Amino acid sequence: MAVTLEQAQRVGYTCLKALLRFAFMVANNLVAIPSYVLYLIVLQPLRILDSKSFWYIEGVLFKWLLAMVASWGWWAGYTVVEWGDDVKAVSEDEAMVLVNHQATGDVCTLMMCLQDKGTVVRQMMWLMDHIFKYTNFGIVSLIHGDFFIRQGRTHRDQQLVLLKDHLEKYYRSRNRKWIVLFPEGGFLRKRRETSQAFAKKNNLPFLKHVTLPRLGATQVILKTLVAPQENGTPSGGDAVRKESKSKGLQWVIDTTIAYPKAEPIDIQTWILGYRQPTVTHVHYRIFPVKDVPAEPEALTNWLYQRFIEKEDLLTHFYETGAFPPPQGQTKAISREMTLSNLWLVAIQSFAFLSGGMWYCLFHYLYHCLF
Repeated sequence: MAVTLEQAQRVGYTCLKALLRFAFMVANNLVAIPSYVLYLIVLQPLRILDSKSFWYIEGVLFKWLLAMVASWGWWAGYTVVEWGDDVKAVSEDEAMVLVNHQATGDVCTLMMCLQDKGTVVRQMMWLMDHIFKYTNFGIVSLIHGDFFIRQGRTHRDQQLVLLKDHLEKYYRSRNRKWIVLFPEGGFLRKRRETSQAFAKKNNLPFLKHVTLPRLGATQVILKTLVAPQENGTPSGGDAVRKESKSKGLQWVIDTTIAYPKAEPIDIQTWILGYRQPTVTHVHYRIFPVKDVPAEPEALTNWLYQRFIEKEDLLTHFYETGAFPPPQGQTKAISREMTLSNLWLVAIQSFAFLSGGMWYCLFHYLYHCLF
């Protein structure tokens, strides 16, 4: 079939836009990430003298970096509509966030929709696949204190020990509030077949839109971060005992991401913006941590039930275009998440000005020394 002039122009415009966006993203990374690192190097004396203030400043810079990533999608028309419980109400409490995982764009979506959730976006810890350590954002996550987990049976036990040590060392000392993880252990398209085979073998429900979650990381987080019980018997780890002022982990936020027509956005699309404007839907359910069982078998069943409920939520969404109303209500309420363009421009401007400042400083020092 012959290509019309209008179609050729549209393709040309899309390619040009993608090229310009990619160039902007590269420039953005080249100024923002080194500036983040250099600011924190200069502030190392403050880290020794006043660790709390140092990690406060680091958190602000971290939030701005996440906002820059969010801006790439926001300006391409990739927006978010939120459903279910209002997580702003628990943004100052400690919480574990359980998220279904479909594509690399899930992380970008979370970076966007958590921007307006108070201070939590700068005080959160991410659990992500170790491969992300080698991306452009890896150095930022390493400094921030995120945990990179290596998948596979051969690494599982060791990784859980390392996770426990990591939480005890960094979570409370850096005043973290939320910890975000993807319990499925990988992308839906990669794990679905294996998960369905496991479900069939163990007489578990057949899931199409999610996979059965893995218990390990969730159990370690609960054991390590849940506060002592009221009778004084510790239900958490050493980190909790050392931080007697902390209330410990108080909530589990079950987060379900849904894309129209079940077509997830990947990081390439987020950067290049060649897909038409898309609304991603995010559903939240908040559970008090006291209602989450600690015993492994009961916790496994509880976690499975959350993902069975995700399956029902996503099935309803793909059939109707909306999430179902909460139990006992007749209508589901949605909230359109918005970002301030002025604020995003200000952050981007600060990044480029910082890059220019560091360049001039190093250029001046080079001429002074040589």
